[in-house]
Amino acid sequence: MSTPPRPRLKSLPTATDQPGPAEPAPAPSGSGALRVVAEGVPSAVRPDPQQGDGRHPIAWLRITAPKGATPTAASWCACGRDLFAAGHRKVLALITDHTDHRDRCTLRSSQEERNAA
Repeated sequence: MSTPPRPRLKSLPTATDQPGPAEPAPAPSGSGALRVVAEGVPSAVRPDPQQGDGRHPIAWLRITAPKGATPTAASWCACGRDLFAAGHRKVLALITDHTDHRDRCTLRSSQEERNAA
């Protein structure tokens, strides 16, 4: 008696009685309905629970002051403002200028007017 030849490892024969990987499995009740998702997983799409109130940031001020190093600050606004400062006095001046810009910026004042209307 001879032993059957061993299949090659790169292309194993597939079983014909099993569904393919892209075919959904039939429902366990035997009703013929296909099971789309695993049990316990909601199939309905739910609304996003984190709905915003219409506000979004327009200006950012980033201050970096590592211990023993020179502090730096960057001021950025959606209107096109992009400033950088390094050193104690310059960073303090940029913080003051950024605060003043928040009150003067045309993007921020027009957004507040729209929200008030």
